[in-house]
Amino acid sequence: MDRAGIPVLSLADEPERFSKAIGDSMRRFGFAMVKDHGIDDALIARSWALTETFFALSEREKRTYFVSGIAGARGYTPFRTEVAKGAREPDRKEFWHIGRDLPSGHPLVDTMPPNIWPERPVDFQETFEILFTEFDRVGATIMARLARHLGLPDSWFDNAIEDGNSVLRLLHYPPFEGHEAGVRAEAHEDINLITLLLGAEEAGLELLSRDGAWLPETPPPGALVVNIGDMLQRLTNHALPSTTHRVCNPATGRRDHSRYSMPFFLHLRSDFPLATLSQCIDDSHPDLYPEVITADEFLQQRLVEIGLKH
Repeated sequence: MDRAGIPVLSLADEPERFSKAIGDSMRRFGFAMVKDHGIDDALIARSWALTETFFALSEREKRTYFVSGIAGARGYTPFRTEVAKGAREPDRKEFWHIGRDLPSGHPLVDTMPPNIWPERPVDFQETFEILFTEFDRVGATIMARLARHLGLPDSWFDNAIEDGNSVLRLLHYPPFEGHEAGVRAEAHEDINLITLLLGAEEAGLELLSRDGAWLPETPPPGALVVNIGDMLQRLTNHALPSTTHRVCNPATGRRDHSRYSMPFFLHLRSDFPLATLSQCIDDSHPDLYPEVITADEFLQQRLVEIGLKH
């Protein structure tokens, strides 16, 4: 099978050069790979170890951290709960969500519930609070470069993502037993602005090319896979497209192995208005989204569509 051929870019590169390179890659693929992001290797290794330890706990213990009525926003979501938009079978995955804790009385507190932390493994909370902050930092830098690519000031997204409803997801795709229905993650697009993903070194990630072919992609060790979400696609009037992707089932020799990944879904502030950028509208590209809704309204619609909210 052909590979997507997504370029590997260095976040340490000169800002103007990186801005052009990531913009070009996003326009062509909806994806880019980013190395030299500065997230500490030891922190990443510790995070993987804690992720594996948590998901190895009993189903009964993990389910004590499942909270109904919050659409999976925090804590544990059991195996085969989330359904890709339009799919028949639930995804073959379980996950844990970590979000941003807001101070009491913050105007957005009603849209962002407090975090839930497990009693074990030890150091889980401390480690993932640090990792969340690091992803937040890298995501803000990438958004500044994308703003420059769009002809906006580098700081344009600063207020838009300040106190944003971002989520760090710890994902576990268990081994296969027999010939169960469904795939690890059905074809879908992400909801948010951009996604920063660690853990795609294990085979399975595929993206849908513009000519309708599924293409596998594997980053070099330690590099982030970065992709456009539907919110940024909407803001840019599809100039930066949200590309359909999936996690396919493993080859026969890997069916008895788990797959782990850590996507960070960078979100806007819940009250941010999703109004199409004027730079992305012209006679050849009329505004596809004349109705302005908030980021939270958009999110709630999508949570219903993927089965996390009823």
